[in-house]
Amino acid sequence: MALMSLTAVELGKKIQAGEVTVEEAVRDALAAIQSKESQIHGFVTVDEEGALRQAAKVQQLIDDGTLTGPLAGVPVAIKDNMCIEGMRTTCSSKILHNFVPTYTAEAVINLQKAGAVIIGKTNMDEFAMGSTTETSAYGETRNPWNTAHVPGGSSGGSCAAVAAEECPYALGSDTGGSIRQPSSFCGVTGIKPTYGTVSRYGLIAYGSSLDQIGPVAKDVTDCATILEIISSHDAKDSTSVEREDLDFTSALVDDVKGMKIGIPRDYLGEGLDAEVRDAVLAAAKALEAKGAIVEEFDLSLVEYAIPAYYIIACAEASSNLARFDGVKYGYRTQEYDGLHNMYKKSRSEGFGAEVKRRIMLGSFVLSSGYYDAYYLKALRTKALIKKAFDEAFAKYDVILGPAAPTTAPELGKSLSDPLKMYLGDIYTISVNLAGLPGITVPCGKDHKGLPIGLQLIGDCFQEKKIIQTAYAFEQTRAYEHSPLA
Repeated sequence: MALMSLTAVELGKKIQAGEVTVEEAVRDALAAIQSKESQIHGFVTVDEEGALRQAAKVQQLIDDGTLTGPLAGVPVAIKDNMCIEGMRTTCSSKILHNFVPTYTAEAVINLQKAGAVIIGKTNMDEFAMGSTTETSAYGETRNPWNTAHVPGGSSGGSCAAVAAEECPYALGSDTGGSIRQPSSFCGVTGIKPTYGTVSRYGLIAYGSSLDQIGPVAKDVTDCATILEIISSHDAKDSTSVEREDLDFTSALVDDVKGMKIGIPRDYLGEGLDAEVRDAVLAAAKALEAKGAIVEEFDLSLVEYAIPAYYIIACAEASSNLARFDGVKYGYRTQEYDGLHNMYKKSRSEGFGAEVKRRIMLGSFVLSSGYYDAYYLKALRTKALIKKAFDEAFAKYDVILGPAAPTTAPELGKSLSDPLKMYLGDIYTISVNLAGLPGITVPCGKDHKGLPIGLQLIGDCFQEKKIIQTAYAFEQTRAYEHSPLA
């Protein structure tokens, strides 16, 4: 049995029991990457030497009883927008093609302390801007269920790598659904925690008020275990929250009796693929059969979420990406005439089309004549969306719906129509605007054999409710391995 077909927690148990060495686990992951990467292209960087060095160190610490955690010695892949000291970090952009950070992201440090072995950095949409992992400067990632289709985005590399069993789990980041949507497309499980739960220190920012790091893995148990390890208060991140209730694994209970689950009618309307709707409603029925109370309700303002999100995210992106100017690090144009020309040419040559589109949109909505008309209005809408969720969570423990309106589209189909691609985020972005936690779990397949994901949304700091609901649902169906696994 290949070690990569185990869940992260199962592999961790085998390592603790001495049935498998850390080096064996790492070599198994590296062999899987070597054999599958030509088809998947889930990685931007694979650090073979570094991973084997870490494996030896971690093995010693396990042997002498220092590391006893559930994921000690288990290999992990990190999305390429999280800094790791001494490892190239590109955000899948030409402008950072040679950037090697001098520090490590806090979430990654927490994993290292727990004994995780980092095997490499995964491909992504450039600066996390996109829903298909096709905007990467290093080529697209392909879906392990059908390589003619996209894996979703922007954490498509992380989700595809887990689905193809190149690694047991990975970290992604979620600005408007970038963990949950590709998890749905790739048939894996992913959690976006409450804003502020996981430190953003060392995460290269896209939209600072929306970005959150979270886990991608085969099942809910893995995701809860990983989230417990990466969550911490961090003085280096001004938006980091001090929480006492980070024992997420305590919610791994198969019990939803009496739990109130709401399904927004707005999520079942036009634009939703019939097969996705059927699979999601079948999942709701499965939870109802276990004793949950499921009912439909009206969640207002859904149609305003996308314009509000793209105005806020692009405004923050235009400000966050101003630092990439060819001066201190990253790509610099070869020939230029004076400082301003060097900025202009370095940015023109270094950024891809989607990133330029969003920077220009952001600069436009922040410009003096349009600030009130667009940006302030979007912020007010964001507050109203949060209020609508507050009212919903006064009645329901969990909100249930699809993670995406369709299954994974074919490669090359989405980029020709950016608006259609933006509309694909309709079920995920409200969660980021309101700072809520959300989880995606596989709930079926369409007629092409592509996975469908169920999304569960909780109130702020109520990760345990969505983990418990997802875990209970997961008990009703077996994990399905992708054809490339």
